[in-house]
Amino acid sequence: MTAARPRAVPAAPASDVVRWAVFSCVLVPVVLLWYGTSLAGAAGTALGLAAVTAVCRLLLRQSERGAARLPAEEDPARRGRRHRTGTGAHRGGRHTGGSTPVG
Repeated sequence: MTAARPRAVPAAPASDVVRWAVFSCVLVPVVLLWYGTSLAGAAGTALGLAAVTAVCRLLLRQSERGAARLPAEEDPARRGRRHRTGTGAHRGGRHTGGSTPVG
């Protein structure tokens, strides 16, 4: 009996998505022309799909860069303002003492 092999994860999943998007940018106008849409309509559709593909590609790349930086920023020695430890007046509990002005 052979052991099941784990599925290979693609090296760059975003590039696979972009490849399929580019393929659809070519395929959709061809199908539209096949079904009788005007050349101008098919060209407009192709330009719109190309614009959406370009924006999605930029967002995917930015997201990948942010995900790659995330483990490097999880250093416990470098805590941000919202990750301080300890108690204080601004920790959400009830405050003791008066809040009236001294006069």
